[in-house]
Amino acid sequence: MEYPKIDFLYLSEKDMIAAGVKDMKGCIEAMEEMFKLMKVGNYRMGGANGNSHGTMVTFPQSSPFPEMPVDGPDRRFMAMPAYLGGKFDMAGMKWYGSNCENREKGLPRSILMLTLNDKTTGAPLAYMSANILSAYRTGAVPGVGYKYFAPEDSKVIGVIGPGVMSKTALAAAMAVRPGIKTIKVKGRGQASLNKFIAAAKEDYPGVEVYAVDSIEEAVRDSDIVSVSTSTPTTGDTSIYPYIKEEWIKPGAIISSTAALRFDEDFIINRARTVTDNIALYEAWEEEYAPEAYKVIPIPAVQVEDFIAEGKMKPEQIDDLGDILTGKIPVHRDPKEIVIYSVGGMPVEDVAWGTIVYRNALAKGIGTKLNLWDSPAMVV
Repeated sequence: MEYPKIDFLYLSEKDMIAAGVKDMKGCIEAMEEMFKLMKVGNYRMGGANGNSHGTMVTFPQSSPFPEMPVDGPDRRFMAMPAYLGGKFDMAGMKWYGSNCENREKGLPRSILMLTLNDKTTGAPLAYMSANILSAYRTGAVPGVGYKYFAPEDSKVIGVIGPGVMSKTALAAAMAVRPGIKTIKVKGRGQASLNKFIAAAKEDYPGVEVYAVDSIEEAVRDSDIVSVSTSTPTTGDTSIYPYIKEEWIKPGAIISSTAALRFDEDFIINRARTVTDNIALYEAWEEEYAPEAYKVIPIPAVQVEDFIAEGKMKPEQIDDLGDILTGKIPVHRDPKEIVIYSVGGMPVEDVAWGTIVYRNALAKGIGTKLNLWDSPAMVV
């Protein structure tokens, strides 16, 4: 870039696809490298502790201002900034607005964009469509867990919640465990269930795909269980989807990107809890103590509550980065049940966005836009 002139690259959703945003294998590799960089501290996210998920704008139940939106299912705006070092060496921010009513307009619930910025000047390098990018990085993070914890000979995966996140988590599972022969799916709405099953049959010919009527059926005999459900956080944790210990196959991994509940005795005494970034869950606990699990319904958040209450010890929760860097073993017991919590972090968007952006540059994909040839105001 030749300053003071600033040009940046705009990448539409079509451009992102052409630049390889759907390369799940590559995305998993990027997430694995990202976790290693995070373990040595070569990253920053928002907040004073550098580990914030992001900053959210929510709306009131009612407002005296007629133009102001009011609260509704998933109605919010959110900014998710981050810097990631190493081979990425990039700053950026994902910004999105979300509203369940979007579906009535034929739109996704959330509409996401990612900006990448020069780490020194802050100048924009790219502005890109991020719905597919976000979905793939969200699936690739469970994929790293499947790569390390799922049995090598995994044959069966149970999917609970047939949405976009489950679709990409399934793609990640198939990428790292190609021997999977059966996909069981539990959903609430018939339309979304049928759409998910049809897509899975098309994407994975020769693999048996079918719906089940209960969470228990999805879990029993599964080597991998992927849970991505939309559940309100009203303070009543009893409404979170529930998995009973006796349903779980020894040696299985259960990944959760959203609400999930187990019996307290199982979590405290027998399950192995693994997080994608322990500092993220500690930050949530600090922000929402003493009952963070009522607000953030991911299993590892409940473990942090238990640690705060003195029911568990900090060493009972593992960080994926420690496993990837060889600090702790992949398995302590081949029959252990791994509960892998996935919280979602903006460093993931920056990591995969950087690779896709560089692919686009190399391939001449996208539209170059001019910010200015020379700034009209320099302070």
